[in-house]
Amino acid sequence: MGRRVGIKDVAAAAGVSVTTVSHILNEVEGKRINPETRQRVVETARRLGYAPNGLARGLRLKRSNTVGFVSDQIATTPHAGRIILGAQDAAAEHGLLLLMLNTGGDPELERKEIDLLLQRQVDGVLYASMYHRVVEVPERLRTVPTVLLDARSDDLSVPSVVPDEVQGGYTAVRELVRHGHRRIGFVTNVDDIPATHGRLEGYRRALAEAGITHDPQLVVAETSDAAGGYRAALALLRATPRPTALFCFADRMAMGAYHAAAELGLSIPADLSVIGFDDQELICDGLFPGLTTVALPHYEMGARAVAQLLALTGAPGQEPGPVTQEMLPCPLVARASVASPPRL
Repeated sequence: MGRRVGIKDVAAAAGVSVTTVSHILNEVEGKRINPETRQRVVETARRLGYAPNGLARGLRLKRSNTVGFVSDQIATTPHAGRIILGAQDAAAEHGLLLLMLNTGGDPELERKEIDLLLQRQVDGVLYASMYHRVVEVPERLRTVPTVLLDARSDDLSVPSVVPDEVQGGYTAVRELVRHGHRRIGFVTNVDDIPATHGRLEGYRRALAEAGITHDPQLVVAETSDAAGGYRAALALLRATPRPTALFCFADRMAMGAYHAAAELGLSIPADLSVIGFDDQELICDGLFPGLTTVALPHYEMGARAVAQLLALTGAPGQEPGPVTQEMLPCPLVARASVASPPRL
């Protein structure tokens, strides 16, 4: 394996001093250097394959140019993988390396991983959750700039990026109302989390805006999976009069609603319109007809969290910004499961 090209090699080949090479390649401000000399040094460094010592440069600038990404399950789950992609793309755009660690929900492993990141002197940490929830920020993260991702804290001094659950629920039900539906069931989740409360609020807000009285009998809570969606949908669709449309808390629950509709001989969307939430493509495109849904803005959340972290750390070229609890809109993804209601 060849010897690493150093700054002395570049200086010798370019016919200048080591100090001049250092000033040019480290872009030291305030140094008067002849443009021709500067160009010759840069070209020589490129020709020789010189790579600057990023660690040494980081020590001078008191930056490591690395960001920690600590998550519970995101790294092992395809559904939320675009959070990582959004964070990676945003980090790379600013010359940052993203160090990803997955805790699997193990508090002891999480503590060790956070200590490891702090030992590596990361510039900041993204503390990410598999789903939108309220979290306690680990005490060790109080020593480093931290942004919560798909999570928030009751402590408003901690910045966060989450989906706008209320707007997402409102968007879903407004789409059903736009197609003429007035009796709309909500297949919701039993868990006490922000998404459950926010999507219910959005559901009720859209109904009120359309002049539709909220009927608690049209809201059935179950486990947030296909089996739970099946049970909740079956209960709603056996009622008289039955709803002409279902808004489902999650795409997995919508899958169960499809099964319930088929069991009762109902055709989607001719007899029943169904709309989901999450935009899990394997489910939405795999169902027939394709499931209209509301997308969680995973990619955008990852990118925005990095932007917030850059503002916190005072990265070069970045304007310092205030601490914010940012909510990103959840867009509608129209497929083929929504139509005008049948004449009952």
